[in-house]
Amino acid sequence: MSKERVFTRYQVFMIAILAFIQFTVILDFMVLSPLGAILIPEMNISTAQFGWVVSGYAFSAGVSGILAAGFADKFDRKKLLMFFYTGFLIGTAFCAMANSYWFLLMARIFTGIFGGVIGSIGYAIITDIFELKVRGRVMGFTQMAFAASQILGLPIGLYLANNFGWHSSFWMIVIVGIFAGIVMVWKMRPITAHLAESQGQKAVLHLINTVSNPDYVKVFLSTILLATGGFMLMPFGSTYSTNNLGLRLEDLPLLYGITGVFTIFFGPLLGKLADRIGKLKVFVFGSILGMILVGIYCNLGVTPFWIILALNVILFLGINARMIASSALITAVPDMKDRGAFMSINSSVSQVSGGIASAVAGMIVFQQPDGFVENYPELGWVVIASMVISAGLMFVINNLVEKRNQKTSENPVITV
Repeated sequence: MSKERVFTRYQVFMIAILAFIQFTVILDFMVLSPLGAILIPEMNISTAQFGWVVSGYAFSAGVSGILAAGFADKFDRKKLLMFFYTGFLIGTAFCAMANSYWFLLMARIFTGIFGGVIGSIGYAIITDIFELKVRGRVMGFTQMAFAASQILGLPIGLYLANNFGWHSSFWMIVIVGIFAGIVMVWKMRPITAHLAESQGQKAVLHLINTVSNPDYVKVFLSTILLATGGFMLMPFGSTYSTNNLGLRLEDLPLLYGITGVFTIFFGPLLGKLADRIGKLKVFVFGSILGMILVGIYCNLGVTPFWIILALNVILFLGINARMIASSALITAVPDMKDRGAFMSINSSVSQVSGGIASAVAGMIVFQQPDGFVENYPELGWVVIASMVISAGLMFVINNLVEKRNQKTSENPVITV
């Protein structure tokens, strides 16, 4: 007997295009972290100023998501995605043209206005067309965008930055993104089933009702803590690696590339495992692994490359497990009529929280004249504390999802 297909051909295409779009958006954020080792001395800025370059994107994305939330369920999701993705590519082009700190900061803010909403639209689309029982696998594949940005994007971006200047890294994202946009316009079908349930809802009232829903608030609180870790450690990762751990700038593409290969391999497996044994169990596993590795990594001195690589691979395994499991679990909370607004607000909460975390991290750590980054261990303890509390909140959300599933069957999904 032939094995039954889990996904239709069109669903496979949707997973691929959403993952690719996420790849470009994530790369736009992630490439800024290793570029910090180039930008800080070239623009003669402090770690605190670089922290604001990172958080400027996050803050504008957060504000944009809140403003878009009331309208997120009133339009065809394909048209909404196309609009914001176009704005994101224009903003990234501005980043490529930046020739000063203030130009770059304003360009990052503009990019965040559009880029910060794209992920929430993608999650709403996933919730619309995939049943909960397979969303772990879907998230496992879409989260491969993070790994792909490491394997392909970061090494290529760093190579271009080292050989042709840091501006070329952003131009690469723009060019790749244009091709993704063309495929989306050509192949993606309209997604409008939610419009029937959201008719008659006033934008402001819809926003207020979504923000004030007690079940949704629990998710928003967990998202605040989930965003803390990445936004605190990543912006200064390359600076810490090159100045404290003894790596060379030339080592970073290999470090990120090999880590990404392992992340791509483990992503689908973690997603399948989350569907099989439970999303909460996978999240807890990832949290425990992440806390151990953060504690070790943030207290290292000069360390051989292969040890840093091994620690990096295991750390990203934990991070990926947390991201896949929590993303799949959170999608089960909103009703169909609220999905766009919920995802938009949740994305905003994540971006604003991440922006605050990045700015705070820039105040906690500082560079000595010789480049050494001080107070990185303290930063690690803050991240570990956030992981502990977020694990507790995820227990609450898991119980909420189980109770909702007991009371009523899941909202119908679109047949594609």
